[in-house]
Amino acid sequence: MIKRLTLCLLLSTRIISGYAQRIELTSPSGNIHVIVQNIDKLSYQILMDEKLIIADSPLGFKFSHEPDMGTDLLLTDQKEQEVKENWVPVIKSKHAVINDYYKSIQLFFIEKAGLRRKMDMELRAYNDGIAFRYHLYPTERIGNRNLTKELTGFNFAGDPKAWIADYKKYTSSQEESFQPQKISTMTRDTKAGLPFLVEVDKEHYAAITEAKIDNYPGFYMGIDQNGSSSTTHLVTKLAPIPFEAEDSVKARFSDKFFTPWRIVMLAKSPGKLIESEIIQNLNDPCILKDVSWIKPGISAWDHWWSGEVKQDMPTIKQYIDLASAQGWPYMIIDWQWYGPFNKPEADITKAAPQLDMPELLSYAKQKNVRLWLWLYSSDVNRNNQFEEAFALYEKWGVAGIKIDFMDSDDQEMVNWYRKIIVTAAAHHLMVDFHGAYKPDGIIRTYPNMITREGVMGEEYSKFSTNIIPEHNVTLPFTRMLAGQMDYTPGGFLNVTKAQFKKGSLPTQVMNTRCAELSKFVIYESPLTVYCDRPANILNQPGADFLKDVPTVWDDIHVISGYPGEHIALVKRTGRNYFLAAMNNSSARSLKIKLDFLPAGIYELTSWADAKDAGTNPSNLVKSKQLVTSASMININMAIGGGFVGELRPAVK
Repeated sequence: MIKRLTLCLLLSTRIISGYAQRIELTSPSGNIHVIVQNIDKLSYQILMDEKLIIADSPLGFKFSHEPDMGTDLLLTDQKEQEVKENWVPVIKSKHAVINDYYKSIQLFFIEKAGLRRKMDMELRAYNDGIAFRYHLYPTERIGNRNLTKELTGFNFAGDPKAWIADYKKYTSSQEESFQPQKISTMTRDTKAGLPFLVEVDKEHYAAITEAKIDNYPGFYMGIDQNGSSSTTHLVTKLAPIPFEAEDSVKARFSDKFFTPWRIVMLAKSPGKLIESEIIQNLNDPCILKDVSWIKPGISAWDHWWSGEVKQDMPTIKQYIDLASAQGWPYMIIDWQWYGPFNKPEADITKAAPQLDMPELLSYAKQKNVRLWLWLYSSDVNRNNQFEEAFALYEKWGVAGIKIDFMDSDDQEMVNWYRKIIVTAAAHHLMVDFHGAYKPDGIIRTYPNMITREGVMGEEYSKFSTNIIPEHNVTLPFTRMLAGQMDYTPGGFLNVTKAQFKKGSLPTQVMNTRCAELSKFVIYESPLTVYCDRPANILNQPGADFLKDVPTVWDDIHVISGYPGEHIALVKRTGRNYFLAAMNNSSARSLKIKLDFLPAGIYELTSWADAKDAGTNPSNLVKSKQLVTSASMININMAIGGGFVGELRPAVK
């Protein structure tokens, strides 16, 4: 049921005159403020609990063959609204019902002289953050306007700590670790990925990201070293159009259009940011009429990660059997299923000679498993073959497609993503993008865009030493704030840091078995892809938990945590609750109150680190006990440890 309250205030028809103008917008709760000032140049600032979060920061644009835009503007009109709405998502990543409650203001500007160009802004104040976007128009000259720089800045007082993932270039898979460091350590060459988490102080946290990227490049965080010593000047860096220099064209447009939303998520603790739905709220409602075919779940995966996997019939059937044995709905057939890839002769409509696709589809159906197909992006795009291929996959009964190696978020690539998602939806195919840029909330509009990578995930355990416990407990507070992430958890060859061997076959992971289980609850991914081989999971301790754990949720509550240290949270599905915790490289004990439970008696089934898990990380202890909302439990986590618990109403 949707309830909507819209209040159009008297200011909506008033013409504002004068040169110096100050506009303030306050969140419904009254504790968050955004102030826009139009004094010679356009700027803004953000406050939370009267604490200055974003100091006076610039707004506007640079264009080729045009003057800069953002100075000498006249505010001609403004319209204010208050919106309160509850909506039901098709894919329940965190909540069964999402509250969309904000106050907004639209500002209409025109240059006082010269070209008399128009530019509008829309700002929204939520109880968990501020969002704004620009509305740009064509000029009198026929043809494209060439945008070369967005002037939006994010200026922080002093030199706060941030968690920075430097992608170093605009053409990347956005797979780096988020390192805690002072903002001043960034250089002019830094291209920091989003979300960009900032610890303003121990009671104020901000995370900068974006939503609804459409016909516009993704943005990165840079630094302006020419700023004053009292303020750190962060600048917006846009991915350039392919083959253009970094200081050249970023976006071309000939019609009016909106930029993506620029978001500053705000909370008193970093864990509270994880609960936010601001990114989805800033996207359009679902436009698909029939969504019955979009179904989340866990998938098996015949990838090279788990060993020297052969792309042949017996191997694929083994992974179909794994999915069936675990009760998972999907299995992904990975690269080389159509033979050589990323080559002119690649044909994504024909299986490789050693594979009998009709037999595999029939075998999977008998096992109550549906198949996903991996595709290389250039093979998909070649000669627009994807339209024919997607129609064929629908005929085959394929559930979805995993497309890889886009490695860019320039304007052209952003538009290509949308074209693929729309075409896939027309053929009832879900989509998992790898080699991808961060999510932007499009899952609300097109819920078939069910997950994507854009994260340094479990595959890095195969060939690096980067997947350490500190990285794993930083991701929920950084990359995961943007939304779904296909981390591909599930490594069951658990070893200590000293025991770990990079490039081992089969692949090892540097955390305990329980830490690995906790990722299935903590990490957000409605399609969760299990990474390991059948022999390593079947009938092993913890495999039973992966038969029960869902991938979508009715509610979420972060109990405690800090980036790089630990996280503990609880998620609800129906009347059942799943409690999970994960730790860094120090042993840790937590006391967890179960006051999130409704009245009644619950049976807690838990999987906890064994006493010797610090030296034998695969060891765990499974136990059961009866609890109530008045109960408190102790969680003892080993180095790189974890915990999972399933709480169900006790049977009378």
